[in-house]
Amino acid sequence: MATLTELSNARELMVNLTLRELRGKYKRSVLGWAWSLFNPLVTMAIFTVVFLVFLRVRIPPGDPSGMNVFAFYLLCGLLPWNFLSNGMNGGMTALISNATLIQKVYFPREILVAANVASWLVSLLIELAVFAVALLIVGNMVLPWLPAVLVLVAVQAVFVIGIGLLLSVLNVYFRDVQHLMAILLQFWFYSTPIVYPLTVVPTTVELFGFDLPLRAIYELNPMVRFVEAYRDLLYDLRFPPVGDIAYLLAVSGLALAIGLVVFNRLEPKLAEEL
Repeated sequence: MATLTELSNARELMVNLTLRELRGKYKRSVLGWAWSLFNPLVTMAIFTVVFLVFLRVRIPPGDPSGMNVFAFYLLCGLLPWNFLSNGMNGGMTALISNATLIQKVYFPREILVAANVASWLVSLLIELAVFAVALLIVGNMVLPWLPAVLVLVAVQAVFVIGIGLLLSVLNVYFRDVQHLMAILLQFWFYSTPIVYPLTVVPTTVELFGFDLPLRAIYELNPMVRFVEAYRDLLYDLRFPPVGDIAYLLAVSGLALAIGLVVFNRLEPKLAEEL
């Protein structure tokens, strides 16, 4: 409670740090904030060619929307994934990149991580707004589902902040963390149904003579539920299953709790380690 009170009293600092991150993100670039739209569009184009044209991945039509556009199907998973990846990488280096500030003055260090994630959250909201307009143009009426999308974005933001807090403080003590995460993020990406539908994952697989519930294990990955929830709302135009939402709330709350506990345990010696 003391930590939460301290963070609440530092709201203005949080806003200022977030604005600093936003201003510095595309500083001295010609396209500026257009990069927040250009990057996912280029990635979408590359994946569409590779997985739709070359590998001939087939996606199920939206139920009940009836939409069958691979590029839009891909973006429903790619946008939340980019938020996770950027938020994790940015949060992980937030303390190291602000070492001088930490050594000079005291303030809640958690704000550095939260501000970095918040800057990527703004990018996600801009991308989702443009994506929603594109869906409306092709006839997918997403307007009634946008409030639920915003709630889902808030839940994912809690999840990303929790992971960012954990990784940021561990990265100060163990600099191998950022190199390890680069490898793990690649594995995590392809173990999430972003460029392929969930239906391609077998329900069971035989291993050493035993039937392994592969789909159930696969769905323990929180990003599987996040991606499927975004697709339910934006692509299929339906509410995600209640069980998925309950799972995401529980996992996000657990990630934030673990992140805060580990961060507060290791935070007292941050200035020395930096």
